[in-house]
Amino acid sequence: MSLPDCRVACPALKPVVAALIAVSLFATSACTVRPLYGDAVVSGGETMAAALSAVEVKPVDTRQALEVRNHLIFLLTRGAGQPAGPQWQMALRVTSRIASTATVQVATDNEPSAGTVTMTASYTLTDAASGDVVARGKRVATASFDRARQQFATIRAERDAENRAARELAELLRLALVHDLERGSAQ
Repeated sequence: MSLPDCRVACPALKPVVAALIAVSLFATSACTVRPLYGDAVVSGGETMAAALSAVEVKPVDTRQALEVRNHLIFLLTRGAGQPAGPQWQMALRVTSRIASTATVQVATDNEPSAGTVTMTASYTLTDAASGDVVARGKRVATASFDRARQQFATIRAERDAENRAARELAELLRLALVHDLERGSAQ
């Protein structure tokens, strides 16, 4: 049956098609799509950029955690540094694990030839005035690296992978904070 024949033979399909279109329009009308990096207004009438720049990230104790913290502060304040009068405080705990992911047999020994750095960050967002916990979360980032036969090259590749994972983890934490602040839990 060709398309012109369907008009004559299938008049009962018109209400079904119209109903399907109406249902799909109704279902998608509840969806809201906003730009991820736009300046949305959060609770209290302030913009998302202003809300993020009011988050103070507390000091950390490891090199990997310091990398994550520095990148996160830069992302939250757009390079302005820590806020003078923070509205929220973020406690950050970062752990790092290095694993061999592939081995190559050289003569009779199996030598690792690739590795993966897995960084995990747990955060707690608290209200600076009252000390109440506003949000908690955990994010994970990974980065791979090649293990060379030269020890210095392997150490440098491992360090570069840690830095890449720290940058990615900071981005994930920023997105988590955007989600927490948009949700209205941080008021």
